Amino acid sequence: MGQKKHTAEEIVANLRQVDVLVSQGRKVAEAIRSIEVTEVTYYRWRSEYGGLKGDQVKRLKSLETENQRLRRAISDLTLVKLILKEAAAGPEGQRQQNF
Repeated sequence: MGQKKHTAEEIVANLRQVDVLVSQGRKVAEAIRSIEVTEVTYYRWRSEYGGLKGDQVKRLKSLETENQRLRRAISDLTLVKLILKEAAAGPEGQRQQNF
């Protein structure tokens, strides 16, 4: 049986569904079973998405994607800087320059 990849909107909807069921008097474990995920998954989702609305989840995901892109750019630029610094030092590091 393969794993299902839930979208952020589905996760928020499932979390709300569990909240509604619990407020109606069902036990948390029963409510979690009704959305067909494990308790570990539910609590992980709750820690990541708890209290967010649909539009906030979309914004969170876009910011995470942007952050990942910027980290990659910084990594690439750092590597280029180190290569240039090594090339400027010449053979066997005869010249040392600070960039």
